[in-house]
Amino acid sequence: MSDNAGGVDVASTPTDAAAGTTGGAPYPFLRSLWHPGIALAALDFIGLCIAMYLSYVELRSEVPSCGVIKGCETVATSEYSRIAGVPVAVFGVVLSLTLMVLALAWWRTGRPGLLLAHYALSMVGVIFEVYFTYLELFVISAVCVWCAAYGISLVARFMLSLVVWLRRDEYATPARGEPTPS
Repeated sequence: MSDNAGGVDVASTPTDAAAGTTGGAPYPFLRSLWHPGIALAALDFIGLCIAMYLSYVELRSEVPSCGVIKGCETVATSEYSRIAGVPVAVFGVVLSLTLMVLALAWWRTGRPGLLLAHYALSMVGVIFEVYFTYLELFVISAVCVWCAAYGISLVARFMLSLVVWLRRDEYATPARGEPTPS
């Protein structure tokens, strides 16, 4: 739409401006970034970074640095920090990477099964997180701030995927313009 004096295209509505469109001509890349799959992937990336750090220090037989708070050392050296000899954080890396791939694949394709898988896996993760938090608070009697941060990111991923799943019909069309799967 070039109704202004300079003949430059301008957004016809605030929605067009926010979505990156000008007069009906969309910028597909910018428009696709306004998709909840990107928010899920961003939260998954944050969780992945935390889990990678914790895995790195655990696999080097070190303890995470928690500054003035000393709970990380206690949690990291407890008998509950490993499952079958594998650091719990490694499972967090696998979970976060899987969730990020699912979120990005859903964003790209719009397939509801990918969103459902993200929701279900994040729910399983939250169940394990509740168990690990219980261990920290009532068995180990120490809290690792890194573990708590990962847990918060996991709960946020679960809550967002739940809300999006409940409103999935609003996101039935793929962000990149691919046909909706039938």
